[in-house]
Amino acid sequence: MVHAAVPHSKPVPISIPVRDLVPWAVFAGVLALILIYFVGAEQGATSLISGNYVHEFVHDGRHLLGFPCH
Repeated sequence: MVHAAVPHSKPVPISIPVRDLVPWAVFAGVLALILIYFVGAEQGATSLISGNYVHEFVHDGRHLLGFPCH
């Protein structure tokens, strides 16, 4: 039995320039800081939103991440 030779090509990895990643990295960092604020500090004297709605919404996440809240 004779098999025909099939040419195989190697896949070339895609390179993404750093200048294209920087805006997304900054956006993700700001979003992470906002999330950490709301989970970790949105209560009491540092509260930006009145009431306990945000605190109750992220209450279990506070305990999961080790933030004290009561």
